[in-house]
Amino acid sequence: MSFWMRTAEFDSRWRVWATTTLFGLALAAVAVRPAAGDGETPLKYPAARKAEVTDTFHGTSVPDPYRWLEATPEDGPEVRTWIEAQNKLTGNYLAQIQDRGKIFVRLSKLWDYERYNPPIKRGGRYFFTKNDGLQNQDVLHWAETISGPSKVLLDPNPLSEEGVVSLRGWAPSEDGKLLAYGLQAKGSDWMEWRVREVDTGKDRADLLKWVKFSGASWTKDGEGFFYSRYDEPKGEDQLQALNYFQKLYYHKLGTPQSEDRLIYERKDHKDWNFSGSVTDDGRYLIISVGKGTERKNLVFYKDLEQEDSPIVELIPIFDAVYDFIDNDGKKFYFRTDFQCPRGRVVAVDIERPDRDHWSEVVPQVTATLNAVSSVGGKMIARYLNDAHSKVAVFSFQGQLESMIELPEMGTAGGFFGQKDDPETFYSFESFTTPKTIYRYDASSGQTVVFRRPMMSIDSAIFETKQVFYKSKDGTQVPMFLTYKKGLATNGQNPTLLYGYGGFDIPITPFFSVSSVVWLEMGGMLAVANIRGGGEYGSDWHEAGMKLKKQNCFDDFIAAAEWLIANKYTSAPKLAITGGSNGGLLVGASMTQRPDLFGAALPSVGVLDMLRFNKFTIGWAWESDYGSPENPEEFKALFAYSPYHNLKPGTAYPATLITTGDHDDRVVPAHSFKFAARLQEMQSGSEPVLIRIETSAGHGAGKPTRKIIEETADRLAFLVKNLDMKVRGL
Repeated sequence: MSFWMRTAEFDSRWRVWATTTLFGLALAAVAVRPAAGDGETPLKYPAARKAEVTDTFHGTSVPDPYRWLEATPEDGPEVRTWIEAQNKLTGNYLAQIQDRGKIFVRLSKLWDYERYNPPIKRGGRYFFTKNDGLQNQDVLHWAETISGPSKVLLDPNPLSEEGVVSLRGWAPSEDGKLLAYGLQAKGSDWMEWRVREVDTGKDRADLLKWVKFSGASWTKDGEGFFYSRYDEPKGEDQLQALNYFQKLYYHKLGTPQSEDRLIYERKDHKDWNFSGSVTDDGRYLIISVGKGTERKNLVFYKDLEQEDSPIVELIPIFDAVYDFIDNDGKKFYFRTDFQCPRGRVVAVDIERPDRDHWSEVVPQVTATLNAVSSVGGKMIARYLNDAHSKVAVFSFQGQLESMIELPEMGTAGGFFGQKDDPETFYSFESFTTPKTIYRYDASSGQTVVFRRPMMSIDSAIFETKQVFYKSKDGTQVPMFLTYKKGLATNGQNPTLLYGYGGFDIPITPFFSVSSVVWLEMGGMLAVANIRGGGEYGSDWHEAGMKLKKQNCFDDFIAAAEWLIANKYTSAPKLAITGGSNGGLLVGASMTQRPDLFGAALPSVGVLDMLRFNKFTIGWAWESDYGSPENPEEFKALFAYSPYHNLKPGTAYPATLITTGDHDDRVVPAHSFKFAARLQEMQSGSEPVLIRIETSAGHGAGKPTRKIIEETADRLAFLVKNLDMKVRGL
C-alpha cells in the first residue's frame, strides 16, 4: 500500500477502539443457508449478536450493530468465541473441497526454490537476504566478495517455533562491521531494533523499542544511527492504540535508549512523521517530513559537521513529493512532481534555496518517473511506461547516457548503492518470470545475471498482453492479461481480476507462485491499473482519492464488464481479489455490483469507512479517503463504505474474507464486522466465510507455511465456487 499501508511488497499499520453499551441484547443466529454447489449440507453461520448502537454524522443516523466485534480477542472473550466458530465453519467447508490437497502439494513444490533480493554493499562487504525455499522467513547473509561464499548473519527462523518472528529492517554501518536490525513478531508493525557485530555474529547490548515505520541511518563514523519511534502506549492496547507524535532520535552505540538524543519532534503536528538519512558524504542529515499517507513531504536538513547546528527547513511547504537523491557539496538533487505530475529531477543550492533558483536536471517526459538512485557518479532513473518498467542512466548534468535493457514487459527494482560504488544490483520479474537478480557495472554499462532462480515451471506456455479499456467516464485504463497460450475466448475461462487503486502506489507486473498455479489450472489472471494508483503520476492518483474515490470502483467494474463483453469470461466464472486498500476495492465492487462476480476475496480490507480513522494509523489514510468528520467527504464515504452498503434481500457472490488477528495496520474488526453483516444480509445460496489467521498481521512477515496454507484455501474456494475443472496439476 502506501508508505504507511504497504506490504511489501510494496506493499508499502494502525488504534483506539470505542466501547459500546451491550445491556440486555440477545444473541441472534444468522439464518441457515446452503453453500454454493452443496445443497445437501447447508451452512449455519455462527451466532452474531446485534447491538443497538447508532452514530450520527452531520444529521445522518448510522447504525453499527456489530460494534462489539471491534474489541480485541484478548479483551473480548465473546469475540474470541466468534472467531473460533467462524474458523471452524470455514475450515470444515474448505476441507471438503476435493482439489485442495492437490493444490497444496503443487504450491508447496513450486514454492521450494531459492529466492534472493538485490545485495547492498558497505565497507567492501555484500549483504543480501535469501530464502532456501520453504523457510518461513528470509535469512540475511553477507560475503567478502560477490563471487565468494556467503555466511549467515541473521536467521530469524529459530526465534519462534511458529516462524512468526521476521526481519523487517536492517542497515549495515559504513565500514560493514556492524548491523542495525529490526525484528517484528506475529505480523505487528511494532519492531525492536538491535545491533549485531558482523564478524562475530553476536549482538551488542543496544535495544530500541516502540519503533514503527522507520529504518536506521548510520553516521559515517559508525558510532550511532538515526531512527524514528513513538512513545510507549500507556494503558492502551498496543494493536489498536492510535499512533501519533512520531519523533526522530539519534542512538549512540553502547548507551540505553533512554539516553537517545531527540533530534526533531513537532508537538503542534501530531500527524507528522519523520525519516532521517545521512548523505553519502556524511555531511548532512536529511529529514523527510510526511503527513499521514499524503504523497507530499517537507525536506529539512542538519549539518552534522557543525556541533549543535540548527535544523534548516529547506522545503517548508506540503505541495509535492521531494525524494532526496544525492548531493554535490551544497547542491541537493531531488526527484519531484512539483509542477510536473509525472516527475522530474531538480537541483537545489542550499545557499540559494528559493524556487526561482532551482534548476531542472532531468525534465518530465511521457513516462512516469517513480524512483532515482545515485550509483557510480550517475543517476539511475526508473520509469513506468504504461505500468511496466523502463530504466535510464543519466549524468548529473542531465544527459541521457544509456538505457538498461530489460528482458520483457515487467518490473525492475533495487539499484541500491552510493555515489562512489562502481556497481549496483537490481531485480527483474514478470507475471511468469520469477525474480532474477542482475549486477550492473556503472562504468561499462554491462549487465550480468547474479542469481537466477530455478523452478519447475515452463514459462513458455504462458503469455501476457496489455489491453486498454474505457471506464464509465470514458477514461482509458490499462490492464494486463496472463493466461495459457491458445486460450479460447468463449466466455468460460475462470478469471481472477486483481486491483489496488490507492495511495499513489503503482501495480506493475509481479511474479507469484499462487498466480502460476492458478494459470496452470487453466485460470486467467487480469490486473487492472485503475485510478488512485501511481501508474501515471500524481494526476492519476488524485483522480481516485477523496471525493473522486468512486472512480476506482468504476474502473474496476468496467474491467470486469470488458472481460465479459470480450468473451474472456462470464460473471459466474469471474472472481475479484485485493488486499488492504484493495480489500476495500473488492468490498465496494461486490456491494455495488453483486451480479457481476462469481466470487470475491477481500483480504485485510478497509471495510468500515466511517471508523477507519479510529484505530492505530488509520487516521493517516484521510489524505486518500477523506474524513467522516467533513460533511462532503462523509457523504462520499458513506455512499461506498462496504460495511454500510450491504442490503437485505441481496444475492451476493461467494465470498471468502481473510484477515489476521494481529493486524495492527488495518485492524481485523473491519473484516469481522463486514463478515457478520454480509452473513446476515446474504439472500442467495453462495457461501460467506471468513478465515482468520492467528499470530499474523497485515501480511508482512507472515511465515511461508501460513502463506501456502492460506493460498491453497483461497484457490480451492475459487475452484469450487467458479465450478472450475482443475487441469494441469
